[in-house]
Amino acid sequence: MLNRLFPYRFELYLASQLLVLFGSLIIPNALYENFAVPLFMMLNLIFGLVLVSHNSYIKRVSFGLVILTFCLILFQFIDTKSALNNIKLGAYFMFYSIVTVEIIRQVWKAQIVSKNVILGLISGYISLGLLAFFLCLTIEIIYPGSFSGITNFEGTTNISEPLMYYAYITLMTIGYGDIIPQTGIAQKASIFIGLIGQFYLVVLTAIVVGKYINQSHSKNN
Repeated sequence: MLNRLFPYRFELYLASQLLVLFGSLIIPNALYENFAVPLFMMLNLIFGLVLVSHNSYIKRVSFGLVILTFCLILFQFIDTKSALNNIKLGAYFMFYSIVTVEIIRQVWKAQIVSKNVILGLISGYISLGLLAFFLCLTIEIIYPGSFSGITNFEGTTNISEPLMYYAYITLMTIGYGDIIPQTGIAQKASIFIGLIGQFYLVVLTAIVVGKYINQSHSKNN
């Protein structure tokens, strides 16, 4: 099954990422947070498995993380203990680290720049944003108050949504200043996120563009 889906891995993974990020635009907020997000995350995890399915060792590790995460998501509907949430956060971080590295590796090694490679390039950038989000969320959980402005975000105490927003804004080096890192570790993490975002755009995008130019010259000759 995974092998059959592998040729469409980037399309499927990107589509599920967009559901996670922008599903709240079409789904009522309460329904989105309580039911849609866990379902979209499960879908994203499944398509992440498709991405790593050609590496047997990574696939086994990723499959174990997905099973663990599924169990924790299902249990969360019954009990919302913080210890379990922290375990789930760690599993998410490990899984998305593996998938992001695998996306970058596949895009880097691609000999022909096709639609699939372009979608992989986009998907990899979005994956970096998810990793940045989990990093910021971990810091805020371990060191509460590391980011100011998140508890007043649309009058809610849910820190996930504002930190998701902050992670992507920092990755894109926009920086509106409505959420501010207050502690040293939060500031260092923000610098790291901004640098990683720029390195990705400058290095990996340049490599793909260079391959595409060489590919076009080869066809013309």
